[in-house]
Amino acid sequence: MAQHFSIHPENPQPRLLTQAAVLLAQGGVLAVPTDSGYALACQIDDKAAADHMRRLRQLDAHHPFSLLCPGLRELASYALVDNAQFRLLRAATPGPFTFVLPASRQVPKRVSHPRRKTIGLRVPAHTALQALLAEHGAPLLATTLIMEGEEEPLAEAADILERLGKHLAAVIDCGACPAQPSTVIDLSGDVPTVLRRGLGDAALLGL
Repeated sequence: MAQHFSIHPENPQPRLLTQAAVLLAQGGVLAVPTDSGYALACQIDDKAAADHMRRLRQLDAHHPFSLLCPGLRELASYALVDNAQFRLLRAATPGPFTFVLPASRQVPKRVSHPRRKTIGLRVPAHTALQALLAEHGAPLLATTLIMEGEEEPLAEAADILERLGKHLAAVIDCGACPAQPSTVIDLSGDVPTVLRRGLGDAALLGL
């Protein structure tokens, strides 16, 4: 059964963050809160954990994941970003946006888009999640926690524990999250394209 970490959303307890980071290092899949619903997350280079996330979400082997990054410095390490793209990223981060960008060589091929060689990157505006990223010391591989046949992400830790508790290492409970996914913007082409409208207001970016 998943461990239940009740963590303060604004003043997260370091002891609990350390315990959660240990579970990640041991190959665990965690349910983590974001500023736009819960997500499943694991280490970037853990194939077994990534495969487990695919099974939980019932995703095929070619479905790309996203990276949760603590800031733009780390984000730029995993994607190829030009000046115009960087200005757009800076205007929208941190926040409920996921940006699709050409993946750098640091991104494992199995987690990027198999044909387009792109990766979704996100800098979340959630204090506890940012603290977990800092404790872990690296971005996390993630996918929005939307169950098969449903349209909205799970937003309550109690629901996740009831439905997935037997299959997760831990659930980070910071209270309810918005029951909306992030807005997904594709920056890998000639012009920015909104792939999914979610909590982030694309109009703020002129899209």
